[in-house]
Amino acid sequence: MLTLIAIVVVVVCLLLILAVLIQNPKEGGIDASMGGNISNQIFGVSQSADGIERWTWYLGGALFVLCIIAAV
Repeated sequence: MLTLIAIVVVVVCLLLILAVLIQNPKEGGIDASMGGNISNQIFGVSQSADGIERWTWYLGGALFVLCIIAAV
């Protein structure tokens, strides 16, 4: 069971890293330099930013809960 939780934690961490890197900071970030216009074309500019920020919060919360579960 602990191995399964560890695998899920690793997957959530990788997704969280990806979500943070895709976000669009003031300087443009990796989103602008690596084809960020694709996500803007698919979702629209504001919907893309809101969705990515929402998923970042969800993934952070999931990571927090999984770490608590793994510690117990």
